[in-house]
Amino acid sequence: MLISKKVNIYRILSGTWRHFFYEIVACVSAYFVYRYVESIHVFDSIIVSSIIPTILGTALAFFIGFNNNQAYDRWWEARKIWGALVNDSRSWARQVFYYIEDLGSSSDLINPIKVKLIYRHIAFLYALKDNLRNDAEEQYRIYLSAEDYEAISKESNKANALLNLQTKDIEALSKNKSIDGFKFLELNKMLVNFCDEMGMSERIKNTVFPTTYNFYTRVFVWIFIISVTWSAVDDMGAWSIIVGILVGYIFLTTHKIGMALLNPFDNIPTGIPLNQITRTIEINLLELLKEQNIPEPVQSVNGEYIM
Repeated sequence: MLISKKVNIYRILSGTWRHFFYEIVACVSAYFVYRYVESIHVFDSIIVSSIIPTILGTALAFFIGFNNNQAYDRWWEARKIWGALVNDSRSWARQVFYYIEDLGSSSDLINPIKVKLIYRHIAFLYALKDNLRNDAEEQYRIYLSAEDYEAISKESNKANALLNLQTKDIEALSKNKSIDGFKFLELNKMLVNFCDEMGMSERIKNTVFPTTYNFYTRVFVWIFIISVTWSAVDDMGAWSIIVGILVGYIFLTTHKIGMALLNPFDNIPTGIPLNQITRTIEINLLELLKEQNIPEPVQSVNGEYIM
């Protein structure tokens, strides 16, 4: 996620140089094709009216605006889901820590079942992150016992399998009278919330934005660039190339900005900072358990973005 309020010119140029180069080629080619057709008198007078790029440009502006709005909606929804996951994770840890009675445990030690439930939740977060980013790091493994890891190893959805283990354990705590009925309902409600947030995240990840929007937008933008160049040739001569390049660059860059937000869970600078969010929750939960070896917060890259 971008965190800097300054615009990095290098990153802009590195992300747009390719279509800028293609624009130069397209506009120069369009200019010479127009001059060639005119010079051989294929038509007595070939004039591309300025009304064509005007109408096409207006339509494209609405089309790109719609695409960008939909892309931002996906990004913002993903951010709200993980913001809710932060709050629910802290509530879960607090409830586990204070709701579960320390039956049979030493007064100076934290009940192992509390540690297990909180550790397992950290593993759930990392498993969910790995799934959303198609990552195979298995960072969650360090927070699981050998028994838990074996239990979820054959499951395709590791995060969901961990929620099943959590439910099994709080059910056992209820039967053992370590928590009463009200506390059981509150803990179970948190697990339901985690399942909802996991499902909403997976829905965004697995719902492909219609490729036709991206394809036809690009096709129409290139048609627009050529028509702008042609319509300006008679009045501006070779300067029409510069006009076509500048106008096209604006449309292509605006479209590219929207497409960068389309997949919010991708491991890119404009994506949701899953690494940072997961690490923040991990730190909060380990501090609650009075752990000594607490990892450092995720640092930004050159003060520009954080993953």
